[in-house]
Amino acid sequence: QWHNPDKAYPLADAHLTKKLLDLVQQSCNYKQLQKGTNEATKTLNRGVSEFTVMAADAEPLEIILHLPLLCEDKNVPYVFARSKQVLERACGVPRPVIAYSATIKEGSQVMQQIQSIQQFIERLLV
Repeated sequence: QWHNPDKAYPLADAHLTKKLLDLVQQSCNYKQLQKGTNEATKTLNRGVSEFTVMAADAEPLEIILHLPLLCEDKNVPYVFARSKQVLERACGVPRPVIAYSATIKEGSQVMQQIQSIQQFIERLLV
């Protein structure tokens, strides 16, 4: 079933998408990115997620629909990226990534970036 990625809310604009991609590429080295719906769900349940990113064109959409609710429940900001290809390229994995979660790690070199993106996403959700 086809759906419109533009209806996803909040949807990352080009500027935020670039910031997310930069962060993803760096966080991969620091093991601060949990890729995949199951992993993202686990980080949220454990309370270690800083923010969650989902693909607006996930198929079927039902597989990620629990994430925004869980994020709201846990007070974790979330945002949709326009496509799973964008996430896949950023995560450097050969298969589509429909969700990932940036996790907390004290003293990490990407912590500042993660927090600035987290605040940016929080402003989108207001």
